[in-house]
Amino acid sequence: RYVRTNNMFLSLTSSVMLHLERQKVKSQPFTCHSCLVEDKAAQSLLNKMIHTSLVNTTNQVEVLQRDPNSPLYSVKTFEELRLKDELLRGVYDMGFNRPSKIQENALPMMLAEPPQNLIAQSQSGTGKTAAFALAMLSHVDPANKWTQCLCIAPTYELALQTGKVIEQMGKFYPEVKLAYAIRGNKLDRGTKLQEQIVIGTPGTVLDWCSKLKIIDPKKISIFVLDEADVMIATQGHQDQSIRIQRMLPNECQMLLFSATFEDSVWKFAERVVPDPNIIKLKREEETLDTIKQYYVLCNDKDEKFTALCNIYGAITIAQAMIFCHTRRTAGWLSAELTKEGHVVALLSGEMTVEQRAAIIERFREGKEKVLVTTNVCSRGIDVEQVSVVINFDLPMDKDGNADNETYLHRIGRTGRFGKRGLAVNMIDSKHSMNILNQIEEHFNKKINKLDTDDLDEIEKISN
Repeated sequence: RYVRTNNMFLSLTSSVMLHLERQKVKSQPFTCHSCLVEDKAAQSLLNKMIHTSLVNTTNQVEVLQRDPNSPLYSVKTFEELRLKDELLRGVYDMGFNRPSKIQENALPMMLAEPPQNLIAQSQSGTGKTAAFALAMLSHVDPANKWTQCLCIAPTYELALQTGKVIEQMGKFYPEVKLAYAIRGNKLDRGTKLQEQIVIGTPGTVLDWCSKLKIIDPKKISIFVLDEADVMIATQGHQDQSIRIQRMLPNECQMLLFSATFEDSVWKFAERVVPDPNIIKLKREEETLDTIKQYYVLCNDKDEKFTALCNIYGAITIAQAMIFCHTRRTAGWLSAELTKEGHVVALLSGEMTVEQRAAIIERFREGKEKVLVTTNVCSRGIDVEQVSVVINFDLPMDKDGNADNETYLHRIGRTGRFGKRGLAVNMIDSKHSMNILNQIEEHFNKKINKLDTDDLDEIEKISN
């Protein structure tokens, strides 16, 4: 059946809705490759859900043009893009006042005539989904009742989130319709879709294009591959994406987005997107320069807790994030802090993405002052009032070595928005001291010792 929402028809059968209910994404401690993939997908979905407004990123954008001789255009207002009035209204209705850094450079390329291919690196909250949604809506000819734009995402939840953005942006453009190619949305072979935009997961999209002949791939004018780093973590998805891309006409515009660009992602991107323009984010080097880092020597978790209480007793903390290695420690610490009178939120991997998003939203609104969490929360969460990050346990990789990237993401939750931040690391063994030394060496930054029994010393660090 078709459900009408925001003037767009979503082809969602009741079996899809049942499927969505059953498949709430959880991020259990991973013991296998598929769990790791699921965690990546869950993290990505969580980031999409909590970023209701643009993140104030300090990253510099680097643009590599396919043709270095052609002029490089960037825009500072949406009016410069000469969008249809209906789409401009949709953009402003979503709360975008001016383009984000990624949008400034990406939109002129996406909307160029003739079309240009693009590979772009972009984190959650940078307006990336809105940018390619705008590109798809701009390219559609509403008079043609067939699929013209195709977007694939690694999971059906991510596909639905993207669809939500397209719905919002196309709110004043009801002639353009949207369908979902996701598992459970059963259509008969040879059904001719009239929806101009299709969003789905690689397996179902491939079936609709080849086996079921629901979409004619030769009529696709724009192909978007979102969350490429999550996509390639599943071997099947990678192969299916390449097979879909090979069915498309040569003149089809290809857009690929990824939050990270390890070698494997680059190799995949180059196979899928010929002659691309490239937009990269230069790494956020300055994060550590705005954060004062300390470590505290303890013998066990009870001493760590005492040290934590001493820090709270000596300095004013607007909001704090405390990272633990296991759900058990996080639960214990949350209960102990609550006994001490702190208003605490607990976030851990067995919660559904929706539950996590609700907890983060409450923390953002200041309803809780302390967020105790396992690793599920180290990326993409920007809360302006976070002034202190505590590593109750230091981050380790699966081999027990320092996980430097997670450390950077964790302490990067403070010292944002041009403010100075404070990070305190709890050390309770030779092993954790060794991890701290690895972190110092990696970032080439000395981390000073803090005596939490000396209240004057704690007070000094907060100035």
